[in-house]
Amino acid sequence: GFGNDSHGQSATKAAVRACRNAIEFNSIPSMDALVPGGYDNLKLSVILAVPPKYKDGLNLKEVAKVFPYGEAEFIIQDGGMIAPSGIAIDRLGDKNDDMVIVCASVTVGY
Repeated sequence: GFGNDSHGQSATKAAVRACRNAIEFNSIPSMDALVPGGYDNLKLSVILAVPPKYKDGLNLKEVAKVFPYGEAEFIIQDGGMIAPSGIAIDRLGDKNDDMVIVCASVTVGY
């Protein structure tokens, strides 16, 4: 999945959007029958590629709220992208004109 924060330079906001994008078109209706303990016992492996400059601001508790069931384990690696938005807007919380872009991979298991 792909997510960005165009204003505010939030790696958390970009990661939330990337995780939503990664799972939004997937459906796993048979998990109760296939996984012992059903949905609550799902283990999610989430790899986030985050620009190193913005890693410190990443709040994984907020990102984990994206997933409606299961337990998420996060692996954070350098990656993503910083691209110019072309304008910094103070009232939107901009510190500069960086757009923070995060990539996400979500694997489901038990």
